[in-house]
Amino acid sequence: MKNIVHKHKTFWFQKESLIQGLVGLLLLFVSLFVNYYANIYASISASNVATDIILDNLPVVDMSFIFIYGALAFLVVLASLLIYEPKHIPFVLKSISLFLVVRSFFMILTHLAPPVAGTPGYGIDGLSIVSSGDDLFFSAHTGLPFMLSLVYWNRGFWRWFFLASTFVGAISVLLGHLHYSIDVFAAFFIAFGIYRISLYIFKKDYELFA
Repeated sequence: MKNIVHKHKTFWFQKESLIQGLVGLLLLFVSLFVNYYANIYASISASNVATDIILDNLPVVDMSFIFIYGALAFLVVLASLLIYEPKHIPFVLKSISLFLVVRSFFMILTHLAPPVAGTPGYGIDGLSIVSSGDDLFFSAHTGLPFMLSLVYWNRGFWRWFFLASTFVGAISVLLGHLHYSIDVFAAFFIAFGIYRISLYIFKKDYELFA
């Protein structure tokens, strides 16, 4: 505990670290704002259900517990990691912010309805803030943990944790028919692109990982 307190004192008492940490928090707030209204637009504009070669051959399984509470547990673990390593906060928050903004842009371009409407147990109070259920392209449950696996690639345990989370997220949304298969498979490529852009834009923040 003393070690964690010392890390935070060392980090937050430095002017540049404090500024970049606050910038990361501000960008995250802005990206959540953008994501919220993109969700509203996606819900209003949703049209028809499309066929899908993979989903058409998969039974519908109620994956709502993993989809919702698994995601919440994932965020708790991520928050705990950032609390333990505060120097990671600027880059991780800025990368997630970029991820949300890019995803918001993609989700308003295509207006398909979800593969299965009203999947049992999907609803949860407050979930609409981050997801309407109509925000299909691309899968955040797949893309976000995959992007973080790249961020933490040189830290063995966390690389495998985020890769495992990617696999669980991808399987859950496919078995639950909560995303089309293109939403899942495209997420890997887009998340990699976002990671590379983050390395370029937030280079100084990433250097703190060394």
